Amino acid sequence: MKMIGIQAIVTLVTYFLFIAMAFRSVQEIHIERYLPLRALPGKLLIVLLSIAIGYACAQFFLSVITNIQNLIYLIK
Repeated sequence: MKMIGIQAIVTLVTYFLFIAMAFRSVQEIHIERYLPLRALPGKLLIVLLSIAIGYACAQFFLSVITNIQNLIYLIK
């Protein structure tokens, strides 16, 4: 049970880190130059886009880690 709790914490921290990295990256693109955005919808678009990109990258990262852990069963 303790291992499941540790895995849950690692997963949540990974999601938040990747979403934060995606948020910083999306802000640097300056979408407002390319799309005429009002203040609130533009910020909402940036936040939602950051969540989508961050979640997808975190899922990929966690999937790679899980697959690497499962390679042990190939050797046994």
